[in-house]
Amino acid sequence: MWELTKSFRFDASHTLDRSIESEASRRIHGHSYRAEVTVRGETDAKTGMVVDFGLLERTLEAARDGLDHRLLDHVEDLGPATMENLAAWIWRRLAPVTKGLVKVTVFRDSQSESVTYRG
Repeated sequence: MWELTKSFRFDASHTLDRSIESEASRRIHGHSYRAEVTVRGETDAKTGMVVDFGLLERTLEAARDGLDHRLLDHVEDLGPATMENLAAWIWRRLAPVTKGLVKVTVFRDSQSESVTYRG
C-alpha cells in the first residue's frame, strides 16, 4: 500500500468572527495557504503508479482555482472561512473524482498552523 501527497498553494482573503476579541479578524485580511492532498492505493500493474501525478495536478487545479485570490467569505458552500472549513471544502471537491483520497491538510505556514480533514 502506498500513500502519495501533492501540494498546492493559494492566497486568499476573508473576515472572521472569533470567540476572542480581535478587530483585525473582523476586517478583510489575507493569508497564504498550502494544501496537501494524500491518496492511498496499490500501484497499477500497467503504469506502476498509484495515480499519475499529472492527472492529480489537474484535479487539484480546479480546487485551487476556486480559492486562489478569492474573498473566501463569497466562496459557495465554504461557510465561515476557517482552516477546518477550507480542508473540508477541498475534500468535497476532490473526493468524487479522486480515488483513494485519505486526507486533506491545510497549512498556514506563516503562523505554524495546520488542520487535517479525513472524510
